[in-house]
Amino acid sequence: MTSQAHRAERVPAPTGSVEFDADVLVLGGGPAGTWAAVSAAERGARVVLADKGFCGTSGATAAAGTGVWYVDPEPAQREAAMANREKLGGHLQDRRWMARVLDRTYQQSNRLADWGYPYPVDDRGRSQRNSLQGPEYMRLMRKRTKQAGVTILDHSPALELLVDDAGAVAGASGVRRQKHDRWTVRAKAVVIATGGCAFLSKTLGSNVLTGDGYLMAAEVGADFSSMEFSNPYAISPAFGSVTKTLFYGWATFTYEDGSVVPGAASKGGRSAIARALLQGAVYARLDKADEDVQAQMRVSQPNFFLPFDRTGIDPFNDRFPVTLRLEGTVRGTGGLRIVDDHCATSVAGLYAAGDAATRELICGGFTGGGSHNAAWAISSGTWAGQGAAEYAKQFGAAASRKFSSAGTVAFRSRPQRAFAPSVLAKAVQAEVFPYELNYFRDATRLHGALARLDTAWLDVSDADAAGATDILRARESAAMLATARWMYRSALVRQESRGMHRRDDFPDQDDRQRHYVTTGGLDDVWTSVRPHAEASFAEAAE
Repeated sequence: MTSQAHRAERVPAPTGSVEFDADVLVLGGGPAGTWAAVSAAERGARVVLADKGFCGTSGATAAAGTGVWYVDPEPAQREAAMANREKLGGHLQDRRWMARVLDRTYQQSNRLADWGYPYPVDDRGRSQRNSLQGPEYMRLMRKRTKQAGVTILDHSPALELLVDDAGAVAGASGVRRQKHDRWTVRAKAVVIATGGCAFLSKTLGSNVLTGDGYLMAAEVGADFSSMEFSNPYAISPAFGSVTKTLFYGWATFTYEDGSVVPGAASKGGRSAIARALLQGAVYARLDKADEDVQAQMRVSQPNFFLPFDRTGIDPFNDRFPVTLRLEGTVRGTGGLRIVDDHCATSVAGLYAAGDAATRELICGGFTGGGSHNAAWAISSGTWAGQGAAEYAKQFGAAASRKFSSAGTVAFRSRPQRAFAPSVLAKAVQAEVFPYELNYFRDATRLHGALARLDTAWLDVSDADAAGATDILRARESAAMLATARWMYRSALVRQESRGMHRRDDFPDQDDRQRHYVTTGGLDDVWTSVRPHAEASFAEAAE
């Protein structure tokens, strides 16, 4: 396909802005977004991709290596791959979706090899396709996106969606940060691939992920699922942002006085570390790695060692302070609810992919860095792009639609009700960062946090941003606030401990709660319960 094959049509724009007409608009330039853009273009769609950063370098994947849930199509291997994580995820997965994702990930990973991705080979010369190095992967995906004819808007975060008279999504608008102006894309379908929400917790690659796509989708009436599974914390040096945790399997964790933290080195060690951090400082030393392992670590994940090298710490011989950084829905499983096999949301014309969409169907209530998330980004991005392209065809080449803006928070001109985005962001962090609120959940503490979050929403929902230049930060902080309210409302409904969701007041898993929790709304957050996919199938069969 030539680079001009499906180039989005440039149309005249008012002074100080740029406008495009397209069939499909993709918001987000990570793995899910680029796969969506390429797939839509391959279906003949004119595609625009708008990225908050620079497509190919921003987001969680671009900054690190990632495992991929890539399994050869051998029945026994596929069966083992699906069964392996079901207990960990609380048996909320759907085998049909797991099989679909394994099939599509296998296919698209092989395409990456055809495109020139430098997969390593083993001693027998076989290509190893179960991991990807983020910089090389995303550099290739940007190249393929451009070759597919996609118009890329870099440093162009979206602020709000556009809708037509029927309420269907019809594009979006945002800002071009380097040009200091605005952009508008009128599109027949939109794919939200903006990632999850890590609440500006300084996790590597995730500080651009503030739930922006969630807020935009909620403003047009989309709903969410499994938002209670949103409290993963990653081990990190207290002085750094690198949240790669594999190497801590070789660590000894100690208190200030040098005594060992009980249970910290076990399978559920993160909980022990969190409880220890509630009492004071915790330290680690990678003293269980011999010289050969140390050398292998340096080669396999060099950026893990950057914060140590910069501070003159030898992590194999020196104790260093650690913390747990919240990764929120980026490494949780909740997100926009999808309603069909092409990742459509509950709103016409709106599709979701990657971490912006719920991963409950393949991960249940637990996931982690890479692996299933990486496979989901590849497969859901492909399906969403294809689905959006097919949906766009119903409008024909010269569709006439009236558009209106759907944005609410920070768009109203009410300077007497202005709010400071940085103050709001800190207020949200104060409710989602503490381990005693979010890691170890309890009804009393959740109700208290929600009361404060709901009050904050009342204060900002009809207020103006503190100056026009702050509208992006205002939208980010409002998105964080909305995400926290969906998380905690859903957490209250699930009165059990399942997956990563832990309730101190309901410490056991309850087989009667093998269901999904749906949530939505902005001023009034609502929740409901949906049957597990297998239960729904059984009821239909009867």
